[in-house]
Amino acid sequence: MAETKREIERKYEADEHAGLSDLPDLTRVPGVSAVVDKGVAELDATYYDTADQRLAAASLTLRRRTGGDDAGWHLKLPVSEGVRDEIHAPLSDTVPRTFTGLVRSRVRGAELIPVVRLRSARDVRHLVDEAGGLLAEISVDRVEAERLSGGDGTARWTEIEVELADDGDPAFLDKVEKKLRKAGVSRSTSASKLARALEETGRRPRKAAVVRAAPVTAGDHVLAYVRTQRDAIVELDPAVRRDVHDAVHSMRVATRRLRSTFRSYGNVLDRAVTDPIRDELKWLAGELGVDRDHEVLTERLTGNLGELPRALLAGPVRGRLRTWANARRAGSRRRLVAVLDGARYLDLLVSLDALLATPPLREAAADTTQKAVTKAVRKDFDKLSGLVGEAIELPPGESRDLAIHEARKKTKRTRYAAELAAPVLGKPAKSLVSDMKSLQSLLGEHQDSVMAREALRDLATQAHAAGENSFTYGVLYGREERAATAVEAELPGAWETIRKGTSV
Repeated sequence: MAETKREIERKYEADEHAGLSDLPDLTRVPGVSAVVDKGVAELDATYYDTADQRLAAASLTLRRRTGGDDAGWHLKLPVSEGVRDEIHAPLSDTVPRTFTGLVRSRVRGAELIPVVRLRSARDVRHLVDEAGGLLAEISVDRVEAERLSGGDGTARWTEIEVELADDGDPAFLDKVEKKLRKAGVSRSTSASKLARALEETGRRPRKAAVVRAAPVTAGDHVLAYVRTQRDAIVELDPAVRRDVHDAVHSMRVATRRLRSTFRSYGNVLDRAVTDPIRDELKWLAGELGVDRDHEVLTERLTGNLGELPRALLAGPVRGRLRTWANARRAGSRRRLVAVLDGARYLDLLVSLDALLATPPLREAAADTTQKAVTKAVRKDFDKLSGLVGEAIELPPGESRDLAIHEARKKTKRTRYAAELAAPVLGKPAKSLVSDMKSLQSLLGEHQDSVMAREALRDLATQAHAAGENSFTYGVLYGREERAATAVEAELPGAWETIRKGTSV
């Protein structure tokens, strides 16, 4: 079973012959009562990557390590500078299946092979407070690196590593660093031991972020936006598999942004090429939506139920809702991971890579004025205007519900088109993005109410069949009807304000 730990650490350079005695007296660091000697651990780690170092390029590290108190497989995923999520799995002869899934969006079909072996003598000290509580672990690591593939060099160095205790205050690391700097110790120029080993024992890894010229043409801006969304899908893949909060939603939004871009900017990218990719993105968004929509719906129903007075609670409503939520979520999670493990998903990623490598640009892509971008945004806004007008004119009921839902989808497309256009059009596009977010929120409340009512009908039917009182489901249904009515009443005024204020 894999376990995850949030790792917050800093690395420092130390002279090759320096020992721990060369470090300053860290009991003088504010908050530190004692420095406890934990002895020397002999560590032996083999790092795995593809032949072209795709993991290293994305600042991911995958290793099998023996020695110390955490022997096993470790996968480190970057969170921010100096912060990584470290996932641990027991020792085995092959890369754990969980880990191969977590790096699949990077590795694709390439083989994971040993690239570097690091043997370290780690001299460990614990910085503790007056109560003996751990504040941080500091170690002096004497490292020997051996290249196993992609080169045949070796290297040796000594470094100091300071890792914050679980749930510790990151500001404490600043205090330790201040003391180290006064002693002449500087922050390491390498992000990790692996990065340094790769630099010193063979060819440098391919960089994840390529320096690109500032966008000039309409094609430049569209491709930059597409690239950002492609990168988001790849980077979010491990988080979706790990069920990190909001990861599914964020990946789904990236797929929507891509789909909208291909549709809105068909004057820039040839739709004969992008439409098949768009269809696959729609498929992926649908699979992501099974999980996300259920999550949102469960939160809404649970929250509304919690607001009801006790007198309006009849029957085992909480238990039935919990059972309904858990059963559907378990199935959707299994299905989603299977989708990410499937060939169709990898083929989609490959298609996006190919599009960016050889973009199907149309004549308007060469436009260096605002014309092509403005035309795309204005076209989407005009279509949205027609849909909102239609929804306002319809009487309450299923037809209006469907019309509002269509307007909501077009609101998103207009928002994403304006996002892409913001670097070109400036304030008018940014203002439109803000307006579309507000409108999307309003229309989203209406759609959530529609979905909640469908779920409540289902739950009431189940309760009735089981001989339970269905009164509370009716109460919640009435609340949802009132929420939808409030949105429908607010929509005309909100839309008129947006329409008059739009200057794109």
